[in-house]
Amino acid sequence: MSTRASDSASRAAAPPARLYALLAEFAEPEPLVDAVRQCRGTYREVEAYTPYSVDGLAEALGLTHNRVPLIGLIGGLAGGLGVYFLQWYTAVIDYPINAGGRPLHSWPAFIPATFELTVLGAALAIFFGLWALNGLPRLNHPMFNAPDFDLASRNRFFVAVRATDPRFDVQATRDFLQGLRPLRVIDVPEDDEEEPPR
Repeated sequence: MSTRASDSASRAAAPPARLYALLAEFAEPEPLVDAVRQCRGTYREVEAYTPYSVDGLAEALGLTHNRVPLIGLIGGLAGGLGVYFLQWYTAVIDYPINAGGRPLHSWPAFIPATFELTVLGAALAIFFGLWALNGLPRLNHPMFNAPDFDLASRNRFFVAVRATDPRFDVQATRDFLQGLRPLRVIDVPEDDEEEPPR
C-alpha cells in the first residue's frame, strides 16, 4: 500500500475533531450586530470578532458589566491602606521617635507615600486583572484554527456560537446561523488539525 493511500486511510479512520464553535462570517458590521442580537436570543455563549470597534456590538453581546473599575478600586485601596498602615506601625509602634515634639501619628507626613502607592496599586491591579479577565497568557486559541480567521483583523466580521453552550446542537446551530444569511458558516475545531512537521 502506498504512503499516500495509508495517510488517507488513517485520516478516514480518525475520529472527527471536537468542535470548539461554529463561526458565521459577514462582510459588513450592521448585519453582524443584527446576527449577534438574534444569536443572543437563543444562545448564551456568543462571541464576536471585528477589525474595529462597532457601535452597538457590546450592548448586543450583553457586555454591560465591567469588572475593571472594581479591580482598580480594590488594588488602589490595598496599596494605599497598606502603605499607610506600614508608616503608622513604623512611626508609632515599632520605632517611635520624638522629632521636634510632633505627635507620633503625624498623618500629613504619611499622605504623599499613601497617594503614590494608591495609584501604583490601582495600576498594577488593572494591568494584571485585564490579563486574567482576558484569559492571558494563552499562546494559542482554538479560534485560530478557523480557516481565514485572520480576516477578522482586516475586513471581515465574525460571530461565533461556542459548543459549550447548553443549547448548542451542531446541525440546529448551523441551520440557525445559515438563516442569518452570512457569507459562510465555518466549523472551528478544538485542536489544530495540521499534521506535525516530520
